[in-house]
Amino acid sequence: MNGEQANSNEAKELIIFLDCGDTIIDEGTEVRDEHGVVIEGKVIPGADEMVRTLAERGYRLAIVADGLAQSFKNLLSINGLYDYFEVLIYSEQMKAEKPDPRMFRAAMGAMLLDERDRERIVMVGNNLSRDVRGANAAGITSVHLNWTSRYPNSSPDPAERPDYTIEEPLALVELADLLNEELVLKKRVQA
Repeated sequence: MNGEQANSNEAKELIIFLDCGDTIIDEGTEVRDEHGVVIEGKVIPGADEMVRTLAERGYRLAIVADGLAQSFKNLLSINGLYDYFEVLIYSEQMKAEKPDPRMFRAAMGAMLLDERDRERIVMVGNNLSRDVRGANAAGITSVHLNWTSRYPNSSPDPAERPDYTIEEPLALVELADLLNEELVLKKRVQA
């Protein structure tokens, strides 16, 4: 085992906020009960492996998603992903939806992060007007997962332009490692 492998599961500098619908779960497979609560749904290809790999490599993960808390608990539990997340922030609890900055501040607060940590955070989502706009406004690096055709994949609005775009969930693993290495190098230079 080389040094890189030995250190692969140590806590990382990069912190990852993830949306759920069409970022982890395929919204097209969701089944709702009579109250609108999602009771089942399937992951998009590679999303479960992405979450597990990131967690196993030592990345701190948070869900920052719009919807009902029970829906996400159901979806993440059914698909064996619930326990990989340190924090779960849902719009139902916040009484706000992305791009409202309260969603991002709540996740930061729950993870005991402050303003100096913003440069260490990425928000990954499929919705330019919610995930990307909210992250950009909050000073958080935005990553657009361009996987679904349910939402626009481009916008003329500069506030909705992502810092990075990936085409599939597993591409996030490589991007996260790259961004984490940049943060580690920056920290060494500042030390």
